[in-house]
Amino acid sequence: MLGANLRQLSQRAASISALCRDLGINRTQYNRYLAGESFPRPDVLHRICTYFGVDARILLEPVELISSSKVGLLNHPAVADFVGTDIRRLSENDFPNGFYRFIRRSFMDDARFVQGLIYVFREDGNVFLRGFEAREAMQTQGLPTDPDTREFRGAVLPQEDGIAALVSRRGAATASFNYLARIPSFENNFWVGYVTRTVRENVAGRRVERLLYEYLDRDTSKIFKVARSAGFCGEDDLAPFHRNLLKVEQDFS
Repeated sequence: MLGANLRQLSQRAASISALCRDLGINRTQYNRYLAGESFPRPDVLHRICTYFGVDARILLEPVELISSSKVGLLNHPAVADFVGTDIRRLSENDFPNGFYRFIRRSFMDDARFVQGLIYVFREDGNVFLRGFEAREAMQTQGLPTDPDTREFRGAVLPQEDGIAALVSRRGAATASFNYLARIPSFENNFWVGYVTRTVRENVAGRRVERLLYEYLDRDTSKIFKVARSAGFCGEDDLAPFHRNLLKVEQDFS
């Protein structure tokens, strides 16, 4: 059973040689596993299971019967080769854990901007973000302002030159797509890109705006300062460097 499962799982890899290099396993020994002639040591089995996002049941059960819920939607076999297999490439050097300030122009009011906090964290080899919509922004849409309704979360994916995130409120009530690329700066702590929202073309307001992330790490003084100023603000309330990065005088194209 192990050999059959490994043969199926190995089809996701570019080649067996590349897979063995990633796993740190000798190619000849891995071929013995595939042929059912040998079983891996517990530490090697753990390495294999972690890599493929499965568990030790691959010794006894067909891999298609093992629940894919543990590995997550993006690593489901139906899409893993397209959006899931490179998630582990997104290291903390590329996009670190911790708090970020985000700023964008309001979708509904060109004269105002929205700013707030998000928290980036990692679990089971995946990268996620979490934050809360501004109360005033929810009120203007006639929506409840309790924390459960305001909360949003997202999954972060590596891109060729940056990161992408699919973000949604609880129950997938609304969704947005974020793209951000790191820019050179003194502290190397800024990402700039854009955010799009999922609304019909004839709905009032804009559907895409520039987006800025500023990494705050776990600096509590900065975090509390941003938290206190979360919500709507005017262009004059933005720091000059933030205004420049957002290109507030130019329409998004």
